[in-house]
Amino acid sequence: MHPRFERFIQGMSELTARAGVTEPDILRDGGELLRELVARDDWLAREYAQAHPQYYQQYLLYCCPEQRFSVVSFVWGPGQKTPIHDHTVWGLIGMLRGGEQSRPFTRDAASGRLTEGATQVLQPGVVEAVSPAVGDIHEVSNIYQDRVSISIHVYGADIGQVRRHVYDPQTGAAREFVSGYARPAV
Repeated sequence: MHPRFERFIQGMSELTARAGVTEPDILRDGGELLRELVARDDWLAREYAQAHPQYYQQYLLYCCPEQRFSVVSFVWGPGQKTPIHDHTVWGLIGMLRGGEQSRPFTRDAASGRLTEGATQVLQPGVVEAVSPAVGDIHEVSNIYQDRVSISIHVYGADIGQVRRHVYDPQTGAAREFVSGYARPAV
């Protein structure tokens, strides 16, 4: 494990285990830890940075033994994007390489209809937070049509095992899914 990543894991472990820690504390302090991690692009192992020609890859980098948090590299091939989805737990997204566009949505509880919010562009070093408390539904895409982008995500659970939802962009209808993880090439 690269020393920079090891320091990050130690910091997140201490933060999430702290007595009385709240989600706002984690989003703030964890966001600072993630900002430090993605400030330099010299630590991610090559096998966790491989794009797939058809769809984005989600590689598990670390999962806390108590499942208080997991760390994942998202690798986006040119022009790739997610469906509109939620997380159901807190999350932090740090841009490591390239760039992403994040389109947030709110969902009307009565009708299920989605309303699009202001799009945010993430460049290297930028960190964004998601959670049911601060906004949890979005669509993410690689802003580049000619190169790979990579972001590092930290979630308040083993995100590859969490039951989440994708949403129909026209109706807002929700469908449950579990993302799992891609297998790194060795």
